[in-house]
Amino acid sequence: MPTHYEGTAREKRSLDLFIKLIRASASVEARTSGPLLASGLTTSQFGALETLYYVGPLPAGRLAEKHLKSPNNFTVVISNLEKRGLVRREKSPHDRRVVMIELTDAGRAAVEETMPAYVRAIADDLDRLSAREQEQLAGLLRKVGRPETGQNP
Repeated sequence: MPTHYEGTAREKRSLDLFIKLIRASASVEARTSGPLLASGLTTSQFGALETLYYVGPLPAGRLAEKHLKSPNNFTVVISNLEKRGLVRREKSPHDRRVVMIELTDAGRAAVEETMPAYVRAIADDLDRLSAREQEQLAGLLRKVGRPETGQNP
């Protein structure tokens, strides 16, 4: 559905694109979240586990930053994972003010168990696009997602 906003052509085009981008993201997430729901995990929780699995222990603030979340909001995600025994908080040996988030054995097992089905669900869902279209879209999204380097007129 196009926007009903009464702005310039540029503003209307941009807003329409933004709405489509947000809706597409939410729609793909909803269609592919079955394996996460079956594991009792939210997208944010699984994202945190996956990051720790592949990157290793991280300071809580850095983990939040990697997921484009505020540290205060991501604290809830970390706390819920900790309650389930999937992560643990440890003081950094180098700086006692820094709290490191580490994956537990149970957290590692959750990623290993959930990841294959989740990736299959994503791949199956995105098969509506050809490989070329997926690569084109990935390139465009990368361009949109980069930090600001200049304004286009």
